[in-house]
Amino acid sequence: MAKGLSLHIGLDRVDPAHYQGWDGQLAACVFDAKDMNALAKKNKFKSKTLLNEQATASGVIQALSDTAARLKVGDILLVTYSGHGGQVPDKNGDEKDAMDETWVLYDRQLVDDELYALWAQFAPGVRILVFSDSCHSGSVVRNSIYEQLSAQPVARGFMDNASTVRIRALPEQVRDVTYSNNKKLYDGIQKSFRSGDKVAVNASIVLISGCQDNQLSSDGARNGLFTQTMLKTWDKGRFKGSYRKFYQGVALQMPPWQSPNYYRVGARDARFEAQLPFTI
Repeated sequence: MAKGLSLHIGLDRVDPAHYQGWDGQLAACVFDAKDMNALAKKNKFKSKTLLNEQATASGVIQALSDTAARLKVGDILLVTYSGHGGQVPDKNGDEKDAMDETWVLYDRQLVDDELYALWAQFAPGVRILVFSDSCHSGSVVRNSIYEQLSAQPVARGFMDNASTVRIRALPEQVRDVTYSNNKKLYDGIQKSFRSGDKVAVNASIVLISGCQDNQLSSDGARNGLFTQTMLKTWDKGRFKGSYRKFYQGVALQMPPWQSPNYYRVGARDARFEAQLPFTI
């Protein structure tokens, strides 16, 4: 009988000591993690949450490594991340834009090279579903676009005040200073994972993210815009269709400035993608 495990990561704040005084304050990421944890449990997954101070780089790495050791062919892992997305300069040449994407965890950023190495630990035939409600840009130009959009009805529920949309991105200045002051750490991580995203991944991974790489994800009062729309589409289990149809249903309800992304990593598994979402 197939086994289902899930890990739900949510950060409404990070440690200012690492991020040069920036605490990364958000409002809805812990709610996202708890709501996705509840959804997973309802679908018979054995779940774990890592929230705020619990969501350290070592904590996330250990949790994923532990699940890799427990899962075999036919099993499934559900991972959800809600928090800031960031970037560090690419040092091993695996990124076309010369920047590695990151999850902004409590004590440091988790570089995507580390995530690929973790995915490589999973056995062939394991299904992995990842939802990432974050973004990977700190551009002040894009921030100004969000301010212009603040008058839009869809955006008004995702603002701190009448003129500013709260977004889930490591600000550009914080990103640069944090990297500069921790260059040895982040360059060393990439040196340890020279294969980057070219590492062999034998599990089948479907990732649905909250926006495109050149966009920003909106935070909210109760859920992030992406997570809120995803839960609405799921409709407490009334949704019927494949992962691709689920993604399309979410995307159709999102505003034009935030378009979810769907892509695959590792071994292609058409039967996995054709399943009803959250099926063990």
